[in-house]
Amino acid sequence: MDDKQTILTLLSPKAALKALTPQAERAVPDGMLAAGLISIRHFPFRIGRESRGAIVDGDFARTERPRFGEHKPKNDLYLIDAVEPLEISREHFQIESTAEGYLLVDRGSACGTTVGRIRIGGSDTGGSAPLKDGDTIAIGTESTPYRFAFISLR
Repeated sequence: MDDKQTILTLLSPKAALKALTPQAERAVPDGMLAAGLISIRHFPFRIGRESRGAIVDGDFARTERPRFGEHKPKNDLYLIDAVEPLEISREHFQIESTAEGYLLVDRGSACGTTVGRIRIGGSDTGGSAPLKDGDTIAIGTESTPYRFAFISLR
């Protein structure tokens, strides 16, 4: 059996995201949220939008899609964007770990991302901003309901 410390290191989160709004919590697929937290165990950690939907009781509803097969997913976390117009791009942003700390990189999203008070991306431009423990990440426009707190476990 592998060394228990190695197993613990592999399975322990390096950081976490905490849903700050009910909409953000509902956007996280079943099984990805524990006590209101999303575990980040590796970097880069990529986040985007689930792109499937269905007509339910005459209304369009976005639903999560099961992932099967051998293709590598483009995101580590697929959020379900339930607002109109859409706030979250299919490949919205990623969190990277650097020697200096953490970095949030907008992956060319349409609506942009706000880290603390720094606005990046939007109109498919991309960009990056330093990410510190406790920073709020707003995914989408300035009025987005998708807000998370970044928690560093370093």
